[in-house]
Amino acid sequence: MTDVILVSAEWLTLRETADARSRSRRLAHAAARILREPVVVHDLGSGTGSMMRWLAPYLPGPQTWVLHDWNPDLLEHAAAESAFDAHGEPVDVDVSVEHVEHLRASDIEGATLVTASALLDVLTRDEVESIVQACVDAGAPALLSLSVIGRVRFEPADPGDHVFQEAFNDHQRRTAEDRTLLGPDAVTVVAESFRRAGWVVRVAGTAWRLGSSDAALAAEWLEGWVAAAVEQRPALLEWGQEYLQTRTRQLLSGDLRVVVHHADLLARPR
Repeated sequence: MTDVILVSAEWLTLRETADARSRSRRLAHAAARILREPVVVHDLGSGTGSMMRWLAPYLPGPQTWVLHDWNPDLLEHAAAESAFDAHGEPVDVDVSVEHVEHLRASDIEGATLVTASALLDVLTRDEVESIVQACVDAGAPALLSLSVIGRVRFEPADPGDHVFQEAFNDHQRRTAEDRTLLGPDAVTVVAESFRRAGWVVRVAGTAWRLGSSDAALAAEWLEGWVAAAVEQRPALLEWGQEYLQTRTRQLLSGDLRVVVHHADLLARPR
C-alpha cells in the first residue's frame, strides 16, 4: 500500500486542526452511546494518532486504543502523544505495525469500536469489504471519518475548478500496482456493504472550510490537488501551472475560500 499512503508526520500535523473541527460530533456522540465497556478502540491507518486525540474525549473510560499503521515512525509519534477520555483520564495505547487493507476479525478481537480517518478512499473495493467483514464478524461498530467524496468548492469560482476536480477524482480512482482505488466512491461502497450485512448506517457530510487562517494547509493541499490532476491528465500541465499560481496568489491575499467535502460514517449492528 505504500504507493497510496506515503504521508509524513508534518502533513498529518498540518491538517489535524482542520480535521478536528470537521469531523461529525453528532456521530461521535452516537458512537459513545452504543459502546460496551471496557472501551477498546482499534484505529486503522492511525498515522500520528489524531483520531484518538479527537475522539477519546467523547467516549467513556477507561479506554484502550490499539493503533494500526504500516509506518512505525508515525506510530512512535502517536504513542508519544497523550489522549484523554471523557473523564479527563489518560487512555492506554498499544500499537500494531501492519497493513490494514486485508483486515480480519482476529486482528480486532475484543474491539468495542473500529475507527479510521482519511483512509477509505485510498483502498480498493476488496480491501474495504475486508474491513467491513472484519467488523461484522467481530460485532464491532465502526466510525470512519473524513473520506473524500469528490466535491470541492472555491470562492471565487474559476473555469478550471471543475476540470481539475474531475481530473483529481479520476486520479483517486486510478489503478496502481494492480489495485484500483475507490477514491470518492468509497463511502457509498462501505455503506452498501454494511447495509447488506443488515447493519444500521448513518452518514454525515463533513468538510474542510479553509480560509486565510488556514493558509499553510490550504496551500499544501492545493498544490497536491493540482499535481494529482496533472499527473492524471498531463495535457493540463500548462493550465495547471497558471491555475495554481492564480489560486495561490488569491490565497495569500486572503481572497480565496475553499470547501473540501468529506463524509463520516457510523455503522452498527441492529
